[in-house]
Amino acid sequence: MEAETPHDLLPAGTVNHEAGAATRGLAGAARRYSLSALGPLTISAAHFAASLLFLKLMPPAAFGLFSFVLVVVPFWLGISVALLGAPLVTTRKEDGAWHELPALMKANLVFSAVAALVTGAVMAASGAGSGAAFLFALYGGLMCLRWFARWLAYATNQPLRAVGSDVAYGVLLIAGLAALLPLHAVTIANAALVLCTSAAAGLAVFGREVLTQQLRALRNGMLAAYAPIWRELTQWALLGVVTTELSANAHAYLVTLLSGPKSFALIAAGSLFMRPVSLCLTALPDRERPLMVQTLNAGDHAAADRCVRDFRGAAAVIWLFTIALAAAVLAWAPSLVLKAEYDRSKILLVVALWGAIMAVRSLRTPDAVLLQAAREFRPLAGASVWSSAVSLGLTGALLLAFGPVASLVGILLGDIVMTERVFALVRRWKRTRRWRLRPATA
Repeated sequence: MEAETPHDLLPAGTVNHEAGAATRGLAGAARRYSLSALGPLTISAAHFAASLLFLKLMPPAAFGLFSFVLVVVPFWLGISVALLGAPLVTTRKEDGAWHELPALMKANLVFSAVAALVTGAVMAASGAGSGAAFLFALYGGLMCLRWFARWLAYATNQPLRAVGSDVAYGVLLIAGLAALLPLHAVTIANAALVLCTSAAAGLAVFGREVLTQQLRALRNGMLAAYAPIWRELTQWALLGVVTTELSANAHAYLVTLLSGPKSFALIAAGSLFMRPVSLCLTALPDRERPLMVQTLNAGDHAAADRCVRDFRGAAAVIWLFTIALAAAVLAWAPSLVLKAEYDRSKILLVVALWGAIMAVRSLRTPDAVLLQAAREFRPLAGASVWSSAVSLGLTGALLLAFGPVASLVGILLGDIVMTERVFALVRRWKRTRRWRLRPATA
């Protein structure tokens, strides 16, 4: 299959210099990012529509539960990236050999089962009924399976399959929720059923071959082969994901645990406006990290630096789009999100705080992905530990002293600490690599 864009993935350690030159212009960058962003934007639109529906039609406690599962499941997807996605990209050899793939596939099955069980338990403890908790558990497991298949598609130069999976998930989610409206059946359990069906449809897009490979891994894969990957790479990546989650979403867990899902609904109502940029900052690295690996392996510092600049520019555009969308809804259609149960001034404050948080993350993420591509997982984990300590401590203190909205200030300060540390790590790493932005002369 031919590459769909000049920057489509190549085997690690190789770089298509002609393609790199072709994509230096604005048109090439726009082409690459439009393909990468199509799937995440579709999912974001679906989650945004679903959240608006629940905010409008369900009591705050139900909306809080639905919003909480959209925090819990992405956490598992982040762990999947650390344990499975990053090794999937970085362990492939220059000659195309991929000896670790069966072990990674078997580890993915085990991981997806664990994610399903824990998701179900967490949602049940948060107040979901047994039926809804079971469906949320199934949703978490299916999404983890789909996320690994998505990584595999990008790593094997099949970006359209990854995009198609995202689009299928998003479209079916919107269609399923729309079907509930005339039936007056918008409930937590039915929403969980639609989420499961949508995740299954997204997984099915990857075809029978990928699903068969996954099942064969039960017999052929050896988890012992994963041990070297764990020691060398993923233990530090996992620590980074866990501490980053504490930095980013400590408020969600603390507010839900201490005050219940009804209190979390206020913060979730404001944060849903930031869904487009947050989802894209999660998904775009899947596309850019392999390309950065290639450029770094080839010693092409200029191309790697260009990837970072393009990524940051795309993140800025998406952030501006998200802010404009939030402003338009609040200015012209506030009744879509604001009910008598919610304080309008607090909603506006929450949206403003989330906008500041996402601006800081948009600035930092491209450099963090560059460090991941360079396998600098241990320093990144150290930076996350500092940031999570700040976020967790300040968020808890502000929550207890001033309430749920103030807890977001703790998240913002933790993100600022993380950004400063990432920038410092990049500067130090470039000095040790004698970073060059121009090819060395003969």
